[in-house]
Amino acid sequence: MLQYVKEHIDTRRSEKGLYILTGSQNLLIKHIAESLAGRVAILRLLPLSYHEQQGIPDAVLPWETTKRDSHHSIIPYLELWKSFLRGGYPELTVQPERDIPLWHSSYIQTYFERDIRGLRQIGDLSLFQNFLKALAARSAQLLNLTEMSRDLGIAVNTIRAWLSILEATFQIIILRPYFVNIGKRLVKTPKIYFTDVGILCHLVGLSDPLHAANGPMGGAIFETAVISEVVKAFVHWGKEPHIYFWRTSKGTEIDIIIEIEGRLIPIEVKLSSTPHQSMAYGINMIKKDFGTRVSQWYVVYPGDIRLPLSPDVIALPFSEL
Repeated sequence: MLQYVKEHIDTRRSEKGLYILTGSQNLLIKHIAESLAGRVAILRLLPLSYHEQQGIPDAVLPWETTKRDSHHSIIPYLELWKSFLRGGYPELTVQPERDIPLWHSSYIQTYFERDIRGLRQIGDLSLFQNFLKALAARSAQLLNLTEMSRDLGIAVNTIRAWLSILEATFQIIILRPYFVNIGKRLVKTPKIYFTDVGILCHLVGLSDPLHAANGPMGGAIFETAVISEVVKAFVHWGKEPHIYFWRTSKGTEIDIIIEIEGRLIPIEVKLSSTPHQSMAYGINMIKKDFGTRVSQWYVVYPGDIRLPLSPDVIALPFSEL
């Protein structure tokens, strides 16, 4: 079929947007003989961002504007965590009455366990299920492949292959440490986040919003939601996100570093719903390491007030991402 599409495009090269071709399998592209190279733009459609779910897709990130966007609204704490459990897939957004655990379970069974396994001939279903759950339990942590291999009884190379599949199908986000030396970024230990926070919650067995917020996974869930929101904003604008984390040899860490045209945007993620100056402790410890490339620092938290914590550190509600 694509051969006919190519021929039709070649007879009308001055016309744009003749076809919109959709599909749910990024990996299928390599099985297609006709690539349409030079004639096609490939767009990634991730689950909906929070602002897209709220009907304000044009909302800008806080560092992209000099004034507060009037579209941002206060999100009640419980509603925010309900939205995390629901995730960002369109069907759950337009049909909030759907059985959310059943929908996520069905999605995992069909897409993860059938489609993805089929494309890479992953034979042992129970082993792959254990891998997904173990990966979810390690969300927002440094991923120790050797430890994971030992715990699951799976070879390190197999885990790497399965991670590459999940990344290629946009199911996970791999966050690498920030180094000025680009080569170092590629070899150091990364962190792993699920692209959809609802899938993450389902894999770790959470269905109650207060349990999710107050349980041991609360910080990882909120950090995943923040990372996912930032990545979706860039991808849905057609931009490649350059997002990392920062960790010193002494263990001081900044959760997110966004690199934009030579500028650095550091973001700390805090689960506390009440902003206070101690949230900026880690930031104040490493300000000298970033120099003049940083003009503003942010602490994102699940509250409803934008508040300065110091002259150059702002506590930012999740709703303003």
